[in-house]
Amino acid sequence: MWRPVRRVSRRRQQTETAGLHALSRLSADASCAALASSASGLETGTAQLLLSQYGANVIAREERPGMPRLLWNGMRNPLNVLLVALAGASFSLGDARAASVIVVMVMLSIITAFIQEYRSTEAAARLRSMVRNSASVRRRAPDGSETVVDVPLDTLVPGDIVELAAGNMIPGDIRLLEAKDLFINQSALTGESMPIEKFAAPFAGTAASPFDLPNMCFMGENVVSGYARGLIVRTGRMTFFGALADQAVRSRPPTAFDVGVKRFTWLMLRCIAIMVPLVCVINGVTKHDWLEALMFAVAVGVGLTPEMLPMIVTVNLAKGALTMSRAKVIIKRLDAIQNLGAMDILCTDKTGTLTQDRIILKRHLDLHGDESEHVLRYAWLNSHFQSGLKNLLDVAVLEHVELHGQFGVDAGYAKIDEIPFDFSRRRLSVVVATPEGRHLLVCKGAVEEIMAVCRGYETDAEHGVLDGSHLERAKEQTRALNEDGFRVVAVAYKDVPEQKTAYGIADEADLTLVGYIAFLDPPKDSARAALQALAEKGVAVKILTGDNAVITGKVCREVGFDAGQIVLGGQIVDMPDEALAALAERCHVFAKLTPDQKERVVRLLRSRQHVVGFLGDGINDSAALRAADVGVSVDSAVDIARDAADVILLEKNLLVLQGAVLEGRRVFANIKKYIRMGASSNFGNMFSVLGASLFLPFLPLAPIQVLTNNLLYDVSQTMIPTDHVDEADIDMPRQWDIGGIVRFMLILGPISSIFDYATYAMLLFVFDAWHNPSLFQTGWFVESLLTQTLVIHIIRTAKVPFVQSRASAALLSMTLIVSLFGVMLPYTSLGRLLGFLPMPWTYWPMLALILCAYGSLAYWAKTYFVRRWGM
Repeated sequence: MWRPVRRVSRRRQQTETAGLHALSRLSADASCAALASSASGLETGTAQLLLSQYGANVIAREERPGMPRLLWNGMRNPLNVLLVALAGASFSLGDARAASVIVVMVMLSIITAFIQEYRSTEAAARLRSMVRNSASVRRRAPDGSETVVDVPLDTLVPGDIVELAAGNMIPGDIRLLEAKDLFINQSALTGESMPIEKFAAPFAGTAASPFDLPNMCFMGENVVSGYARGLIVRTGRMTFFGALADQAVRSRPPTAFDVGVKRFTWLMLRCIAIMVPLVCVINGVTKHDWLEALMFAVAVGVGLTPEMLPMIVTVNLAKGALTMSRAKVIIKRLDAIQNLGAMDILCTDKTGTLTQDRIILKRHLDLHGDESEHVLRYAWLNSHFQSGLKNLLDVAVLEHVELHGQFGVDAGYAKIDEIPFDFSRRRLSVVVATPEGRHLLVCKGAVEEIMAVCRGYETDAEHGVLDGSHLERAKEQTRALNEDGFRVVAVAYKDVPEQKTAYGIADEADLTLVGYIAFLDPPKDSARAALQALAEKGVAVKILTGDNAVITGKVCREVGFDAGQIVLGGQIVDMPDEALAALAERCHVFAKLTPDQKERVVRLLRSRQHVVGFLGDGINDSAALRAADVGVSVDSAVDIARDAADVILLEKNLLVLQGAVLEGRRVFANIKKYIRMGASSNFGNMFSVLGASLFLPFLPLAPIQVLTNNLLYDVSQTMIPTDHVDEADIDMPRQWDIGGIVRFMLILGPISSIFDYATYAMLLFVFDAWHNPSLFQTGWFVESLLTQTLVIHIIRTAKVPFVQSRASAALLSMTLIVSLFGVMLPYTSLGRLLGFLPMPWTYWPMLALILCAYGSLAYWAKTYFVRRWGM
């Protein structure tokens, strides 16, 4: 669900994007005038009128389903709808006992599902947090006085003047009017890890995208450093952030789990639709009591319905969610657990997943490529004394020096002046007074720009003039470092003979190049082991990143990931879906992707019958998170990414995710046990009921006896979520295989009918039950219940039951309790109320032989099935 805010058309967005480019070329005053505002802000009354015109400054967000919706989601399950209809039919036919039993089954299933869904919804809600709920705005009173007030974020309108400082979120799309040392983190929108400096001056150039406009900021970004004053241009759904959020919260396509449950449900409903009328007609014709035949057919319909499927599925998923929460994994949608287990492709960004998501200084080299403390000293002076943004590179330099105990603040240097960084020069200089009293200019920046203002070079051993050969060697060295995944910054200096207090760009000339510092976002220690573990468990990892191919390739090599052909976003823009789907299956790394391209790759992989997971934490990942079978994010992700995700990791670590994948497979293995048991048992019962109805002069079981048998069998399976799972069941991704379920049903189902008929023969010809319907019904009731309960232990594992693979103590105990209850029931007053009779003692040894024979044949059939098709 999402808020009913008006939707933005693609054409309108394109028009307004062009408007942003035009606005960026205007002066500050002209920009304000274009939105009928001024530098002193809007009048309070005007702001209120504009709020009613533009609407609240809110974006689309998933809303928490309330208790009524959660209950409705459980009730509208096709199986529950069918059972309620059958309960109504039973009541209208005068069988209130049968109707009561059916209602108990339905309520048990709905209430259990509701409790687990409610708990998971509450846990998900606790993860959500608003990024910022107020903003500092300049407003004018009617008397013309100007004030700066904090107003709720959702009341901002185009034309408002907002003030921004370090730590603030950008509350809308903004044209900067004033900026000082303003650095913006726009990774949530673009995926860029490095902050970008923004300026207020009109922009006369061209920009490839609105995010490249140097005087525009956008909702979803945040201020890293500096101060700014800006004009709100767009709010709410009209912002880029809002448009992406709108896409993120639209209804997602059905996942692999949804499709699997739906297909199995309709398979069983088709069987019931054929069986119930057939049983009714046969018994009506042969017994000449159409009312009783109808009641029996209704009871058979209930018996054939896997009514515990919603409860078994929910309890299994809830148990898995609880287990995962202990392992730092929060499950927002329960069905995501099975999708994790079925996942055969994981798409992920590299930053923070394969890498540590932090920049470290790795090397400090002179012109010859040798490690040099001389280079490090000058880099530290520049990073320590500059007053602008201490970006990740500066922090890495300072941390490196501090870690190694070099160059303390007490080294005797004092700052004189600073020449700030800008994007035309791409360098920053500081001027410091040395302990000897001379002035030293230290410059750090992009390699090409530093070399352009250098005349000489210096190493620990020599000092000379930069000539063509030196420049070529420097370029080769930096190119090699770049190809190895390093971000390279050059460092230069010069002694300033004329001491003064103010320095400018003109002083950045005739510098001496001392070398380079090289930075790396290092790979995680756990990345190699996690990738290997995922590969061993049948999960192929694909890297979808907005970063460049060189750095991406380097990271992949360091973690032992075979990147192969790296596909760039620009190469797939015009590629047809079919060709891209084949390419996505074949290639493992995609770089320089836009958010739409990430979503497209995920969607096309799913179209190839893969179960796809996506791990991301930015607004640019939200569309792909929604498109995946299972979206995975982290608790530190942007709010909209957490909303779009199905699974939240409390630690961004592939090993944590790998553990969740295995737990998902355990959960699905236990769900599959119930499905196979129910499908094979129900299919066998179809043959048994049809045969008995054809030749018996009475009903093989009374309707209430059918329901009691079904209820006891269901109770025996309630402990399946606690059962152990064989290692073979979690080695590879497991998906819904309706064809496999049908084959299993066709092989195992008729075997139970064989022994049902053997029981019929025993009861009719040994105990002469032709004229004693209660004796026949009691004998078949007990045999049917015990064979169904026994087969649980045979079907639950591909191994030898009780010897190579034992059920959990809870499942073993529950099946034993139900079996004993079924055996004792005919001897109780409740049994007599249900129409049962005590069986002669000679019945029990013969029943034991039937059970042993059935168990042996069922085990043989299961072994044949496993050899032929696998478990």
